[in-house]
Amino acid sequence: MTLDDVRNLGAAIDAQVAKAVVGQGAATRLLTIALLSGGHVLLEGAPGTAKTLLAQSFARTLGLDFGRIQFTPDLMPGDIVGASLFNFQSSSFELRRGPVFTELLLADEINRTPPKTQAALLEAMQERAVTIDGSTEKLSDRFTVVATQNPIEQQGVYPLPEAQLDRFLFKLAIEYPDAEAERAIVAQYGSRTGSPRPEDSGVEQVATPDAVKGASDTVLEVRLADEIIAYVVDLIRATRDHPDLSHGASPRAASALAAAARAAAALEGRDYVIPDDVKLLAQPLLRHRVVLSPAAEIDGRRTDDIVSQIIDRVEAPR
Repeated sequence: MTLDDVRNLGAAIDAQVAKAVVGQGAATRLLTIALLSGGHVLLEGAPGTAKTLLAQSFARTLGLDFGRIQFTPDLMPGDIVGASLFNFQSSSFELRRGPVFTELLLADEINRTPPKTQAALLEAMQERAVTIDGSTEKLSDRFTVVATQNPIEQQGVYPLPEAQLDRFLFKLAIEYPDAEAERAIVAQYGSRTGSPRPEDSGVEQVATPDAVKGASDTVLEVRLADEIIAYVVDLIRATRDHPDLSHGASPRAASALAAAARAAAALEGRDYVIPDDVKLLAQPLLRHRVVLSPAAEIDGRRTDDIVSQIIDRVEAPR
């Protein structure tokens, strides 16, 4: 697949998702970047901000096997990965695979379930494999998690542990739409109640699994100059020295930022990464990987503001 093909694929995905989801073009592009660089995405926003519809519409454009788990307080790990059940007819244990055995998994309201069940996704997200009764079962090479969660200030939620947050490439903040976008939403969906479906808005498949694989392979060929590598590392290391952060980002974050920047460049039709690619992705990639210091929390500082300060202060290559 050529770089022009990758760019056209990204544009086609954007256009299809926009049929159902108004005003979330940036989020759609970040979902595509995550898919092409092998990452997972966490969508955070208040109920009713189209997080689930965004994930469903994105999945429909790709031609990948799609699974959904509605996370609830009584969900158990076996409900996600599956379990070995005894078959009395054959007098043997048989593996019953859970919904995690798919290519694109929508983990809906992931912070509605306790940490023990949340942790069932850890191995799947990192290794693309799960362990059931001591046996390791491989998942698809294209296995991708798109998780949604309500803000942690909402009642009845369990904040994700830092180890699991680090498995997400991006954390996207889904905000309320502006007035113009909200008028368009009401005009499109105001004639009916209930949850909208992508197919009702004419969202169509524009990619095949082979095309997604071809685009991912093309991303690997995008060049990352030494000065860009140094810039990525400087950004990550700056999070560890900021006085308002008690914990900065890890080396894993640096590697993830470089990989995502390659995908962003390919979607623009370039075979090389520029500093703007890195700047574009630094905020959604870092906001969930750094921890505010107690003093910053007391003062009401925001993680996004501190990350923006770091991006502004670290000198980019010319």
